[in-house]
Amino acid sequence: MSSIRSNPQRLSVLDRPNSYIGKTVPRPNLDRLLQGRGSYVSDMELPRMAHVVFLRSPYAHAEIVSIDAAAARRMPGVIAVVTGKELADVITPWIGVLSHLKGLKSAPQSAIAVDRVCWQGEAVAAIVATSRAAAEDAVEHVGVEYRELEAVTDMRTALDPATPVIHASLGDNLAFERILDAGAVDQAFAGSDAVVEAEFIFGRHTGVTLEPRSVVADWDAAEARLTIYQGTQAPHMVQNIAALHLGLREAQVRVVCKDVGGSFGIKVHIYADEMATYALAKLLRRPIKFVADRVESFNTDIHARDHRCKGKIGVQRDGTITAFEIDDLTGIGPYSMYPRTSAIEANQVVNLVGGPYTTKNYRARARVVFQNKNVMCQYRAVGHPIACSVTEGLVDLAAMKIGMDPVEIRRRNLIADDAYPCASPSGLRFEQLSHHASLAKIVEMMNYEALRAEQAALRKQGIHRGIGIASFIEVTNPSAAFYGVGGAKISSQDGVAVRLDAQGSVICQTSITEQGQGSQSLTAQIVGSVLGVSMDRVRVILGDTDMTPYGGGTWASRGAGIGGEAALQATKILRKNILDVAAVILQSTPAELDIIDNAVVNVSDGARRIELDELARIVYFRPDTLPPGIQPEPMATRHYVPRDYPFAFTNGVQAAWVEVDTDTGFVKLLKHWVVEDCGTIINPQLVDEQIRGGVVQGLGAALFEKCVYDDRGQLTNANMADYLVPMSGEMPDIDVGHVVSPTRESELGAKGAGEAGTAGAAAAVANAVNDALKPFGTMITEIPLTPQVILSALGRI
Repeated sequence: MSSIRSNPQRLSVLDRPNSYIGKTVPRPNLDRLLQGRGSYVSDMELPRMAHVVFLRSPYAHAEIVSIDAAAARRMPGVIAVVTGKELADVITPWIGVLSHLKGLKSAPQSAIAVDRVCWQGEAVAAIVATSRAAAEDAVEHVGVEYRELEAVTDMRTALDPATPVIHASLGDNLAFERILDAGAVDQAFAGSDAVVEAEFIFGRHTGVTLEPRSVVADWDAAEARLTIYQGTQAPHMVQNIAALHLGLREAQVRVVCKDVGGSFGIKVHIYADEMATYALAKLLRRPIKFVADRVESFNTDIHARDHRCKGKIGVQRDGTITAFEIDDLTGIGPYSMYPRTSAIEANQVVNLVGGPYTTKNYRARARVVFQNKNVMCQYRAVGHPIACSVTEGLVDLAAMKIGMDPVEIRRRNLIADDAYPCASPSGLRFEQLSHHASLAKIVEMMNYEALRAEQAALRKQGIHRGIGIASFIEVTNPSAAFYGVGGAKISSQDGVAVRLDAQGSVICQTSITEQGQGSQSLTAQIVGSVLGVSMDRVRVILGDTDMTPYGGGTWASRGAGIGGEAALQATKILRKNILDVAAVILQSTPAELDIIDNAVVNVSDGARRIELDELARIVYFRPDTLPPGIQPEPMATRHYVPRDYPFAFTNGVQAAWVEVDTDTGFVKLLKHWVVEDCGTIINPQLVDEQIRGGVVQGLGAALFEKCVYDDRGQLTNANMADYLVPMSGEMPDIDVGHVVSPTRESELGAKGAGEAGTAGAAAAVANAVNDALKPFGTMITEIPLTPQVILSALGRI
């Protein structure tokens, strides 16, 4: 933390004797969760609560000819069987587009399919019963007649004239296209000593959260008010959308988000079955509960990362990179997801490719196409793993072509640490990054030269180990330029209200949410540090639209940087208010007083003058003893949104050390290193564990995870036996280091770290595997790197 302390003037509010900033402290909710006191939606029971189970289409594309629910309605415990046509009277359809993504189109989507299903797993009817078991029994007695239609499954042929158009009203299967041409790309390639091309293939995968998507919707007819209990990353967004499509005012909708068992971006979207649950509660005038089972999760939770990206790089013999070019194709399912859209990932790929490097010559095309598979949208580190894998894969290919060490080619091309502020060819603006300092640190951490020597020695013994390096940039702290300009009611600001209670403790209400990353802890650390109270005196309330200020929630690595800054600014005002009234009580001046360890003290000698609980007693119960005109204000609220930069970019570098068994195709992960620059570090342990968790998800994408579809659009591995996730036994030790470059846009200086681990992990592993296989003259540009992929590349199968 020395680099933070070296700038005490800018962080003077936090550089205090009792500051928690930069310290590892236990999470405030740790004991509660470890004792099994977590409160999840699936645990909830309300009076008169009914359960909904959805009958889902077995076809990827089909017309709904008829639905016969007579037998199901007679089943014991069944309250109602509701079709899409019936539910359409309660809730309106939606279209997942944003106006600032020019040309993005999508068809209207309904809570339950009305005339046609467009992916295997789309709901065609809702069965509501007194228990889940009764509803599941009744599902078997609903008869649906379908007329199967040709399914569009291959994104490579989705735009061919002979391919059916999924939504005739849209004219074709192209949802979005973006073309970027910066610099002099053709001239740069023509003047290059070497040009290398490759096609990178990425397997479609999903989040596999420990807690599935769950919602309880409770319509109170007496108050004409809907309360939604849901594990979500953005409660105010859910409030707005539910109100909009149910014909309600926002004040008629309350969203309560308690504990969330993992999200990773899966729970930041609005799903059709969740919208149907809201509508069913309003239609049936009683609480309705929906909890997805694991098969439903695989078939309906958003998928991500299904890309085929052609890449091209030019390089000189001295290692200078002259140009990048990409052509990215991705299939997103039959609809653009609501409301954040399914074009964001491809758009981010265009933005991020080549981002860490100095070349200004960059051409890109991204096409997003519809297909009859489950919807794809944003998942942890949106677009980053694709862009990083393409960029770093091309850089390694260029290094191999000219015979240069992978670390050295990066040293010669990464943006210099003293070159900021600057911009990328795609228009991204960088305030302050640290590519060279990060690269130097990771080379030292991994003892790079010794590792190369060990690798060479082992190769002589027939043991094939490889080293992979991947530099990356990460989007964090998105401002209003991200979603606010597009028309969707997704707030880019966050708000915090802090108040001194009647016994001298502090209540903090924040609009950010907690899905396990430590939002409660970082908020309490900031409040405690700024105010001068111990963390056990700070209670953080979040996830309730009736109780917290309006804000965006937690996504895109924004909780600490935006919500944390709002907490800092609100607490500064509360501290001033407390010192103002303390000065009156003590016949002093605010400048002569401070708050340390739960008491007002003298600045000069640190003598305790009045305990906060005594000050609170006077403020709340004896304000009559204060002089006339003195009105204590023991509460403050502040909102914050970045304004100078659309994003607070972070950067980092990852390295992987792997061993490849060329007889079986198995990859053994031996060690993984990360150096990350996420600005001011509030809680080192939380940051490092977020990075490690992100790395594990990235390793899952690199080696294990893939949603496998057949030609008819059937998901063939929608279960935990066939869909592989990374387990502790396969994971390596992950060493994490930091370089600290605080953002100057906020007083806190925090950027984000939640997605950094995921951004570069797959690229590092892929480069390591290719490094291990270098003696065989093969290059693999497909993930996951399954044994089949590796053995095929080696010509063994």
